[in-house]
Amino acid sequence: IPITIFCSLHCLPFNQNPLFCPIYIPFSLPLSNLKSIISSMADNNLRIVVEKNPSESKLSELNIKCWPKWGCSPGKYQLKFDAEETCYLLKGKVRVYPKGSTEFVEFGAGDLVTIPKGLSCTWDVSVAVDKHYKFESSSPPPSSSRQ
Repeated sequence: IPITIFCSLHCLPFNQNPLFCPIYIPFSLPLSNLKSIISSMADNNLRIVVEKNPSESKLSELNIKCWPKWGCSPGKYQLKFDAEETCYLLKGKVRVYPKGSTEFVEFGAGDLVTIPKGLSCTWDVSVAVDKHYKFESSSPPPSSSRQ
């Protein structure tokens, strides 16, 4: 008999609004595994959203050209986001690996990217990055260390 847990994971349908998502767990699941399931569910709240080639009207509406700019050379960088960041890549190519994961999200020039608050990750920059960015709070930029 399965049990259902309802939680506020960010299921990002086309309208990209968070929804309540049912998670089905077999009743026979050992309770010792529940902690790892809950941890995994929490990690799903830290999704990077990539919008490929947004329209010029959207970029104008966001006033991206007035956002600060930042760039980096190719390399690997450890980052912790203390605030949600939205950025628009003018140049570059990046693979972002959430901490403790071998899965990645890839984005590059022309992409509009939203990085959630609380995400710890490694940026593997293969092509130098030049981007406009904005934080959703007055928090400082993410802390960084190069590997």
